[in-house]
Amino acid sequence: MERKFVLPKVGEFSASVSVDSICRYEKVPTSILPTEMDGAKYAASLVVDAINEHKSDKKFVLGLSTGRSPIGLYKELVNMYKEGKVSFKNVEVYSLDEFYPMAPNSPQSRNYRIHEEFLNYVDIAPENVHFPDGTVPMDEVNAYCESIEHKISGKIDLMIMGVGEQGQVGFNEPGSYAKSTTRRVQLSYSTRKKQDTFFSNPLEVPKMAITMGLNTIMKAKRVVLIIWGEDKAKIAYNLIEGIENENIPVTCLQGHNDMHVVLDENSAQELTRVKTPWLIAPPVEWSDKLIRKAVLWLCETVDKPILKLTNQDYVKNSLTDLLERVGSYDNINIKVFNDIQHIISGWPGGKPNTDDSTRPVPSNPYPKRIIIFSPHPDDDVISMGGTFNRLVQQGHDVHVAYQTSGNVAVYDDVVLQNIDTAREMGFGDIYEDIKSVIESKKTGSPEPRRLLEIKGAIRRAEARAACRTLGLDDRTNAHFLNLPFYETGGIKKGELTEKDIDIVVELMQKVKPHQIYAAGDLTDPHGTHRVCVEAVLRAFDRLKDEEWAKECHIWLYRGAWQEWDLAVADMAVPLSPAEMIRKRHAIFRHLSQKDIVPFPGEDSREFWERAEERMQNTAHIFDKIGLPEYQAIELFVKLC
Repeated sequence: MERKFVLPKVGEFSASVSVDSICRYEKVPTSILPTEMDGAKYAASLVVDAINEHKSDKKFVLGLSTGRSPIGLYKELVNMYKEGKVSFKNVEVYSLDEFYPMAPNSPQSRNYRIHEEFLNYVDIAPENVHFPDGTVPMDEVNAYCESIEHKISGKIDLMIMGVGEQGQVGFNEPGSYAKSTTRRVQLSYSTRKKQDTFFSNPLEVPKMAITMGLNTIMKAKRVVLIIWGEDKAKIAYNLIEGIENENIPVTCLQGHNDMHVVLDENSAQELTRVKTPWLIAPPVEWSDKLIRKAVLWLCETVDKPILKLTNQDYVKNSLTDLLERVGSYDNINIKVFNDIQHIISGWPGGKPNTDDSTRPVPSNPYPKRIIIFSPHPDDDVISMGGTFNRLVQQGHDVHVAYQTSGNVAVYDDVVLQNIDTAREMGFGDIYEDIKSVIESKKTGSPEPRRLLEIKGAIRRAEARAACRTLGLDDRTNAHFLNLPFYETGGIKKGELTEKDIDIVVELMQKVKPHQIYAAGDLTDPHGTHRVCVEAVLRAFDRLKDEEWAKECHIWLYRGAWQEWDLAVADMAVPLSPAEMIRKRHAIFRHLSQKDIVPFPGEDSREFWERAEERMQNTAHIFDKIGLPEYQAIELFVKLC
């Protein structure tokens, strides 16, 4: 399914602005497409054109990589092959890397994955497919790598690659030598943790790999590098506008004489042309949010609150066009100050019997019917627990929909502890039975369904406890949707299908909400948040002509990894110290996620610690720009 959700934009350039002007900070040719799907189609067209334009009698040599980034690209290449737009009969393929040790037919191998995602569906000859051999004996692997280097160095016509969150290309880790060649490398724990999508846990990921070196990649005649998602935005910036840095390996490719970078809008957020476009050329128009973004940037740049900004501050920092087209600096200051002030609301469901002309949420109807969609059984309280509490306490009919079971995020020893507790309380003794199920698990295989059911039950009980902490009736207003895409038994999830959307539609039709809250966070390490917001948007799109839907608004919150930029926020809900404590207690009800977070991403802190720091940092921003000082603030973006 093509994705519908993209992060909000606040401005764009006029069509009359030259490409050279827009890209003047950029060191490599870069194309920004609206969505990952659009980017995949564009990158696929580059590959197909290169193959079709190849006139030599020699085979066209294509370098491939694996990971999340190329999946959409491979789907597009398969589609274009089926449509007769390209043939791979004269193509020879070399893979960028492989785990070591690793059998080629293992489901975790790079060999297996590229075949499953691409090569099995096109007309490439098996003898033209080459992967590093992860079964070569240890005492022969160095000589083997030298033989690969001799075979491919300088002979790759087009190299297609993604990039890791630390700037890895292939398995070239931070600190890799720019002149490195094909070799066996030691994988860092961080990289192994990122590769656990096809493994039960990071400890099962091999500790070594065989990879093309940075110099090997540099000798490819042409490179197409694809980067998707806001979690890669910093890396995209470092590659495209930063300086070469061996601790960010991908930046070594800045010197390649024929490289093209393809981004989606989410991964392009940190580029100058997106983040601070006024430094390059005047925008098409100064929308209210673009004005707000520019003024907030100016506050940070000159370290002043909004109402202390001067005409000289604007002039010295490339905002003369804003003054000329919008008005005097003091009018702009007041406009933005009032604009931000009006998004602050202690009544996220609307305050009854009040003038709502400057409030983010209308007063009527009151009380409202509300659905909070939570991707996992704890995202609701982690991300918007304070607002959740306010909505309940202010008398609204609040429903929480837990979209997935979250079962894979429960450790086996937590299961045994719960089973032991039940045994001690006299509710039956199945401890040895479940222990044997756990011991029967096989590396790389889906978890036994019986074990997953127990883990799902643990997460449901925790979610209900959190609901009770915030005063919600957990028996009538907590809904566990168990969307099928998640229930694969492993870390890797399935595709979103109509079955998932049907489940969400059914709940929306039942509740007929006035407000919907959903997770607009796209940096979840395993992508569940992204799929879940797509399910909500597709369900709502199917129901948009219903009478209740015409009056319903969708509000997006952020997850544990990021907060909204104040420039795009439409509602800010301030929390008192007591509300912060209540939110923390609700998070604490998720005991299986306490102390040891199964899938923490790069941040090893507990979720409550991340959430509190994020909310307090947001409150500090309000204080710095001259607005009231709050204990904490949760931000939301209004999607429709």
